[in-house]
Amino acid sequence: MTDAEQSKEPARAQGRALRDEVPRSRHGQWTPAPDRPDPVELIAGQNESRVQFLVPIRHQRMSESPFAFYRGGARVMAQDLSTTPVTGLHVQLCGDAHLSNFGVYGSPERSLVFDLNDFDETLPGPWEWDVKRLAASFSIAARHNGYGGDDELDLPRRATQAYREAMLGFAEARYADVWYAHLDVEEVYRAFADRLTKKEQKRGTRFVTRARSKNSLHAFDKLTEHSDDGYRIVSQPPLLIPLREIPHDHDPEALAAAILQVFQQYVDTLPDHVKVLVERYRYRDMAIKVVGVGSVGTRCWIVLLEGRDEQDPFFLQIKEADRSVLEDQLPASVYDQHGRRVVEGQCLVQAASDSFLGWTVGAAGTHYYVRQFKDMKGSIEIDGAPLSMVRRYASICGWTLARAHARSGDPAAIAGYLGKSDRFDRAIGDFSVAYADQNERDYDAFTTAIAQGRLPAHE
Repeated sequence: MTDAEQSKEPARAQGRALRDEVPRSRHGQWTPAPDRPDPVELIAGQNESRVQFLVPIRHQRMSESPFAFYRGGARVMAQDLSTTPVTGLHVQLCGDAHLSNFGVYGSPERSLVFDLNDFDETLPGPWEWDVKRLAASFSIAARHNGYGGDDELDLPRRATQAYREAMLGFAEARYADVWYAHLDVEEVYRAFADRLTKKEQKRGTRFVTRARSKNSLHAFDKLTEHSDDGYRIVSQPPLLIPLREIPHDHDPEALAAAILQVFQQYVDTLPDHVKVLVERYRYRDMAIKVVGVGSVGTRCWIVLLEGRDEQDPFFLQIKEADRSVLEDQLPASVYDQHGRRVVEGQCLVQAASDSFLGWTVGAAGTHYYVRQFKDMKGSIEIDGAPLSMVRRYASICGWTLARAHARSGDPAAIAGYLGKSDRFDRAIGDFSVAYADQNERDYDAFTTAIAQGRLPAHE
């Protein structure tokens, strides 16, 4: 045994010892707690602090399918995960690691990378929770797409196997190699192109091309119009409402000063070399924009900035950051500012993060984080996707989640617990199918509440 192997052996031994306390097979069990909270009430409780006229849109989007409900139901599953077995090994959690929260975006070097891309719920916690959230999403997606019954078991097992095998590799790697590990989308695509069908190759090329086109110029063409005062954001209510159309009590000068103050607070959180760039832009317009599924109703703004001239636009997104749904079950974040909680968690988990990440506080004391808008972002369309593609996607997501966890946790201890057999993979597959059943029951209760008028839904 080499010196490096010896240095990691205590952590591996710790992980192996945990199998006696928490057998891997126990992770396959799902039984709702006798005092399980009403999932409808959990979701409705989140609406209290949201923009009320947008809440019906949230309910409508979540009601489209059990898969859509799952995407928006992070609070429900967080409560459920708190009743499942845990090893006690903690990492920086994504907090909402379902399959649609993985995707591509532009690195600071302008390459396309694949990674987790949603961190609204990020918090330190048990690594198993992210794995179960991801795996269950594949069982639910399998049902959504009408795959065979075997596939709703096979897909979560594939994702978990990829996670386990990747973690075994990261346990052997040097710390710096773990830190720099990433998936360059175009490199991976070229490496696997000869293994893909012509249909898959065409779909992959189209996906990469579309992602690269999503930038500020693309958003500028879609979301702005020319007026007497220059370009401004178009009005597309209720999904996109410019600030000028939102009732407020401020006179124009006071409003401009408030916007400047919020923006300056954001700039002050940036590294000096990024400040130099951002401060070259001038404010043009802003609008509230509806985004996502579970996030609908939170305050989310897009800001149009102008650089050298009108043909040099730059968009930022300012998104509300509330307390993580995991804070009902885990210790509160060490960061009092939830925008900072999101940013710090994202930078810890991602291999490459947006250079423009920062945070600020609104005039009403609302916490926000800030990032680029339409920064070559893209996600896999699961609806109707061929099974062969989803199988590959499950493996990629599993690898990516393991890399994310290895950056903040102890990969040797987690690997020691997981081991080389497929015992954990099979257990998580069983859990995922059982939780897919639970999700369908919760979805039925949710849609019944809408039908009965207990929850408003946008028609």
